Amino acid sequence: MEKFASIQEKYTTEAQKRLRPDGTDQYQVLSQSDSDHLRHLVDDIWADHAVLDALPPPLASGACPKFLIIGAGMGGIMSAVRLIQAGFTADQIRIVDTAGGIGGTWYWNRYPGLHCDVEAYVYLPLLEEMGYMPSHKYAPGVEIRNYLKSVVKRWDLEDKILFRTKTDKIEWDEPARVWKIDLTTSRGPGGAEKVSLVVNAEFVWLTAGLLSRPKIPKLPGTGIEGFKGDLFHTSLWNYDVTGGSSEEVFPVLSKLKNKRVGIIGTGATAIQVVPYLAKYAKEVYVFQRTPSAVYARGQRRTDPEEWKKITSQPGWQLDRNKNMASHISNSAPPGTPDLVNDEWTKQLAYSALVGDEKFALVAPDKIPDVISYFMEQDAENSARLRARVAEIVKDKETAQKLTPWYPAWCKRNTFSDTYLQSFNEPHVHLIDTDGKGVDGVTPYGIVANDQEIPLDVLVLGTGYQSPGVLSADAAAHAGVTLLGREGKTIPERWATTGPATLHGYASHGFPNLFWLSPLQAGVGANHVFTLDTQCQQIAYVAAEAHKRMGGFTQSGFTVEAEEAAQEAWSQRIVQGAGRFATMAICTPSYMNNEGHVNDPNATPEEMLKRARASPYSGGILGFLKELEEWREGDKLSGIKVSSFEEDSLQN
Repeated sequence: MEKFASIQEKYTTEAQKRLRPDGTDQYQVLSQSDSDHLRHLVDDIWADHAVLDALPPPLASGACPKFLIIGAGMGGIMSAVRLIQAGFTADQIRIVDTAGGIGGTWYWNRYPGLHCDVEAYVYLPLLEEMGYMPSHKYAPGVEIRNYLKSVVKRWDLEDKILFRTKTDKIEWDEPARVWKIDLTTSRGPGGAEKVSLVVNAEFVWLTAGLLSRPKIPKLPGTGIEGFKGDLFHTSLWNYDVTGGSSEEVFPVLSKLKNKRVGIIGTGATAIQVVPYLAKYAKEVYVFQRTPSAVYARGQRRTDPEEWKKITSQPGWQLDRNKNMASHISNSAPPGTPDLVNDEWTKQLAYSALVGDEKFALVAPDKIPDVISYFMEQDAENSARLRARVAEIVKDKETAQKLTPWYPAWCKRNTFSDTYLQSFNEPHVHLIDTDGKGVDGVTPYGIVANDQEIPLDVLVLGTGYQSPGVLSADAAAHAGVTLLGREGKTIPERWATTGPATLHGYASHGFPNLFWLSPLQAGVGANHVFTLDTQCQQIAYVAAEAHKRMGGFTQSGFTVEAEEAAQEAWSQRIVQGAGRFATMAICTPSYMNNEGHVNDPNATPEEMLKRARASPYSGGILGFLKELEEWREGDKLSGIKVSSFEEDSLQN
């Protein structure tokens, strides 16, 4: 058994190799690039413009739906469904999205090998209501995308979504007491025609995803745009280059037969992509800065008889999600069966990232003890992982380079039964940069470790902008200019105090506005469960407010978080923020702002503001309890529901 102290020293050494002074500035967001070529890498290649042009538009200038939901990903779809289940009608809801179809990340991402990395039985939302049985324990991307289409159809939302539409500006109209929204929608061949729309909405709901802005590293010289071969980002896989189709579960990448293919990045995406490249390309070069923690997936088809048992009791999906969360947080009562029973539920130290009730409130002087506790919790698991790499990868030197040296909570865990095995193939080459990343590009190659590797195709598996870059500003995540009361933005409202919300989804100064975010809310390994928890809470608030004012068709009132209530909640977040100091020892990644989660030069005031942007420290189960107790108490406590007349007197 490795000595714990030596492991900790190894973790620190490896983390320091990857720590850069420019932090998140070492990347550029593709959509904001100065290069036309790079910006076009995120053009919507999946939209069927002719079909979309033929559809009657669900929104026209001057329209005023009760709810306007920004985003048609899982969060947006669940927001609409939970509103309908709470008593509203589909006709009262409109959804807008920049994409040409629904699904959010599952619309854009269609790379070969794509599957959910959380069990489909808990990951796919609304399975109980839909009566749907996933084909596999971990559903493929094509199935998830088609399933979401069926959800939209089931709740009569198909004709309520305006696709190819960017939300430019959302502004509170005080005299009219509605939100004024400026939209730009695309039409015509290739979506080249831009049409401006101005609509109103009684309520607005922002549902932008956490990882929705593809990024690439900034490189010296001409940068990545200097590569003249075929180039694309995994967020928009180019099947014209590789062969195959986005509609195939197992695409045949026949066009790579005689190609030298390089991929930059070894995160959760590359884990699924590399085995496909290895299967079809002539030569594959995997450029690695930090190895992923790759556990066994254990994929299998869903057994119909087992499925009957899983779904036999009402509320089974919520119970299964709670069961999974309890095992990850090591809080399941003795003897509790592990229903999901996969590698996720064996990650007893993962709650160092997502929170748990045991360490929900940690005194500053106890932070080192908490870090030591989680390191000890993870010791056996990480040793098991390192042994797995050594057992699978035949070449000892390659195995050492593929071995991760960081605690389990520092990066998104990955799962594959084929990724590590790919490096046993003679045509698959690991180009490990020992934490530095690639040096640059040439017109037909990548320079790494002072050596040029000639390539025909370059795949960018370089991920997405870190959510921490934009802090808790939900409007910035959605790419929207948001002006609330008095024309103030979220940063302006929070300039003095730092982030301030009630339960993470509403803030004073922004009436009739809700958003989905992990900040000041409970989080877990299954992000869809996190989203659905918030969706149900917001739908409850909207429904209760309407009941109080006379019914679901009532207009003429505002729903707004009270300053005192959101300040009390923000203070609760601050009280638990210390337990997330576990991230300070991690290898740089998007989860800790590339290692700059703590600024040694920050003032106490700045540190306090950053603490207010933390997740809820008690984890998703503790957060659920908070919300349940809140709903069972004084209804809508901390939320002011007032008529326009009352509102005018107050403002």
